[in-house]
Amino acid sequence: MSTLLASRPLIVIVGATGIGKTALAVALARRFDGEIVSADSRQFYRGMDIGTAKSSSEEQALVPHHLIDIADPNESISLAQFRTLATAAIDDIHARGRLPFLVGGTGQYVWGFLEGWDVPQAPPDEALRVRLYAEAEAQGVEAFHAKLRAVDPLAAERIDPRNVRRVVRALEVYYTTGRPISALQTKNPPPYRTLILGLALDRPTLYARVDARIDAMIAAGLEAEVRGLIAQGYGFDLPAMSALGYAEFEPLLHGQATIEDVVSAMKRNTRRFIRHQSAWFRKADPRIHWLDAAADMLPQSMRLVAAFLREATP
Repeated sequence: MSTLLASRPLIVIVGATGIGKTALAVALARRFDGEIVSADSRQFYRGMDIGTAKSSSEEQALVPHHLIDIADPNESISLAQFRTLATAAIDDIHARGRLPFLVGGTGQYVWGFLEGWDVPQAPPDEALRVRLYAEAEAQGVEAFHAKLRAVDPLAAERIDPRNVRRVVRALEVYYTTGRPISALQTKNPPPYRTLILGLALDRPTLYARVDARIDAMIAAGLEAEVRGLIAQGYGFDLPAMSALGYAEFEPLLHGQATIEDVVSAMKRNTRRFIRHQSAWFRKADPRIHWLDAAADMLPQSMRLVAAFLREATP
């Protein structure tokens, strides 16, 4: 595998939640002597397995996985930390003569890594943050998100309105520096040759798949997983616990909703999240080689990876 060490290739697999990224990554990694580096920000957290659709123990036994279960739910992994951890993992994989696969649907982390975003150095302003969180609570997430759209449309397009923490941070940077956070993000790309594979599927089919996956999560014991996390002291105020698949359980645990309400909310919010993901991974992006997730993607993806690796041969 000396050519790998010389060319430092990186295979990236992106796409909407529930579309089949993990299965394809495992299949390709097995055929190309690879290892998987997760770029799913929800899978960093220990104990959050069912709701984040982590690779199964069988899949992890077949192919080594990195950046899964690296933090407790009361911790957070920033983009800067992710860049450092992902670089270390990928460099280690290269050093052992294997092929790294960066896999995930968290657009901010994928592009932040591939484009080498440097996070703006704006010192935290606790008083401002308190005021902004109060505004978000009083106005609602959509109206609060509109404040960001008014001053930084690019950042607003990329940040889900429900991710109040990121909206607050973007507004904090703007109010502190007088400049939008999107304009302050400088780029220093890592030294890898990349092949980006994107998985595509028509919305009705994808929504049906996601609905079935959520039903399977409930059947697999997601409610017990959430209750167990709460029992350990991890509250819904934590960023990890406010994620899709967990936040929807808060009304149930307070006696204000049924499990049917939770399932409906998960399906509704997942569809909204998928629409948000499409802003990160656009069909017109020339960097992405799109694959039809309704078909057998393995033959085409194998040809693309093999051709990409041949190009790296001196």
